[in-house]
Amino acid sequence: MKILIAADMEGITGVVSWDQVDATHPEYARFRRLMTGDVNAAIRGAFDGGADEVVVADGHGSGRNILIEELDARARLNSGGSGPFSMVEGIQDGVQGAMFVGYHARSGSANASLDHTWSDTRVANVWLNGALVGESGLNGAVCGHYGTPIIMIAGDQTVCAEAMALFGPLETAIVKRASGRYSAEVLPPSVTQELICRAAKRAVERLRAGSTPAPYMVSRPVTLTIEFNQSDMADRAALCPGAQRLDGKRVELTVPDMPAVYRGFRTLLALART
Repeated sequence: MKILIAADMEGITGVVSWDQVDATHPEYARFRRLMTGDVNAAIRGAFDGGADEVVVADGHGSGRNILIEELDARARLNSGGSGPFSMVEGIQDGVQGAMFVGYHARSGSANASLDHTWSDTRVANVWLNGALVGESGLNGAVCGHYGTPIIMIAGDQTVCAEAMALFGPLETAIVKRASGRYSAEVLPPSVTQELICRAAKRAVERLRAGSTPAPYMVSRPVTLTIEFNQSDMADRAALCPGAQRLDGKRVELTVPDMPAVYRGFRTLLALART
């Protein structure tokens, strides 16, 4: 049984500020170590639950955050951000279950640590076939395309609730309770890593027993809608072939399936940056 652990950084143990997840800030070195610790806890739990293989996708920023020298030696790591599936790189290679570790709530969520959807500076909202989603929904739908269920998520209480509402009763590890965008009641790594390990173990045990939620499937073709933060970003994104400008800030793209959505989403965001 092969498990993919898709890791982000804003939802890991102790994070309450952009400084802590910014590679140019002195705090980053400390928190990338905590990220590695949270991921290792999920790896331990996955193997304890009966996994045969674990692959990790480093999904924050450049994709070069997890410390390979401290990673559990039983796992393999997809590092770097240019792979075709970025935050869930490896999903295309045959995975029975996926876990999201260090995830955060979608843009505009209340009581959510560093809430955003992919890019805090560019993206206000994202919809798939009219359903509002965050990164968990976007990545979960890609996993669903390959028949892979989301079986566990670790982050604050808001992203865990968001995932439960979208995917069904998956396992959760609440590592902090956000009281605002930049404030939370946090727990020490010794506590959170045990929570993550236990949730991951339960998730794999449930997967083996056939009692996890079904894969998150989006009907085809898929219409992706992005609301940008500024109209000039939509100006540039609308230059993408096939894109349709809906209004001042919203651009829409209809494509055959979720892999095409993922490529289109990343292309629209790249155009919006220039």
